[in-house]
Amino acid sequence: MTQKERIGSVFNKSMVSMIVMVVLIGLGEKMAERFLPIYLLALGGSIYTVGSLNAIDNLLSALYSFPGGYLSDKLGYKKALMVFNIISLLGYAIVILIPTWQAVFAGSILFISWTAISLPAIMSMVSKAISKDKRAMGVSIHSLVRRIPMALGPVLGGILIYLFGEQAGIRSAFIAAFVLGVAALFFVYFYMEEEKKEECKPISAFNFKHYFNPSLINLLASDILIRFAEQIPYAFVVIWVVKYNGITPLQFGILTSIEMVTALLIYIPVAYFADKYTKKPFVLITFGFFTIFPLVLYYSKGFAGFAFAFVIRGLKEFGEPTRKSLIMDLAPEDAKARTFGTYYLIRDIIVSAAAFSSAYLWDISPQVNFMTASGFGLAGMILFALFGKDLRGIEKNGINKNPA
Repeated sequence: MTQKERIGSVFNKSMVSMIVMVVLIGLGEKMAERFLPIYLLALGGSIYTVGSLNAIDNLLSALYSFPGGYLSDKLGYKKALMVFNIISLLGYAIVILIPTWQAVFAGSILFISWTAISLPAIMSMVSKAISKDKRAMGVSIHSLVRRIPMALGPVLGGILIYLFGEQAGIRSAFIAAFVLGVAALFFVYFYMEEEKKEECKPISAFNFKHYFNPSLINLLASDILIRFAEQIPYAFVVIWVVKYNGITPLQFGILTSIEMVTALLIYIPVAYFADKYTKKPFVLITFGFFTIFPLVLYYSKGFAGFAFAFVIRGLKEFGEPTRKSLIMDLAPEDAKARTFGTYYLIRDIIVSAAAFSSAYLWDISPQVNFMTASGFGLAGMILFALFGKDLRGIEKNGINKNPA
């Protein structure tokens, strides 16, 4: 099957409905959320407020992941996604109506982790809507369309800041996010197909024998270290680029677009070869880009230098859909959403500790923050290179991928 035929074979009503929903919600989300650290500072918050929000985002991503997966298995992905969208809308309403940093901090708790709570439902839908040998392609299409609003949203948000100033511009972006979220909610209700639900057994989130084999545990451990590399500098990237190096918010939006376009260009070719051959090399290359991004960012100067850094940041998405599809490959057939949610629950609870430390490291110096992040990335790369396996390696060695 050619690459074009493989892409065409994954499109059906459920996939198209998911794509529209992701674009609508993502566009509003990235118009506003990408500038949330600047908004908090403009409203009187401190760098510790910014660091705490990033840490809480990681913690909530963890805590939301398992109930997100469980509700998807219990209610079906359509109803679960509608519930998650309503939660985000409530968060946007709080931020719009009460423009103080305390209210923004509280309201953001309801919307900053939409991806985490909805991702198990989306991954479950992808695994059920298309065949196993096309999962990396299906996950890549989801990742690709997510990057369209991630590329456009910051540019639109930057334009609003340019036109109306930091506070009014970002607040306008939240209003747009609310409107687009309502449109997505109605679209899901009227067009997404209902899922035929199976009985959802109440298995504990921490009962490893139902979910994890040794290869999935190795992937999880490596991924945790790599997320340390991502999350330690994450909330401070926009502050470093805009406040320390004189890049305007609009230029920062363009840099984000460069990152997303880079990711868009590599998703489909990588997915094609990952489905056709083996997945470990693509995941390992991805971990490498996570590791070098903080170093490249720190030493970048001027818009051209930061453009190169954001190309590197885009390349870190090289094998991310492949990693997600590998999790789904290794998950039990009757509990894919819960397994995915449990993986993220464990990962993000641990990673939230690194995010909490990010403000402390930044307070020492930006250099300490970025170098520490890169060191964790290198450790994750080495661990996965030595012990990581993909599904073909497991089947070759006769390891049971779905332990009872």
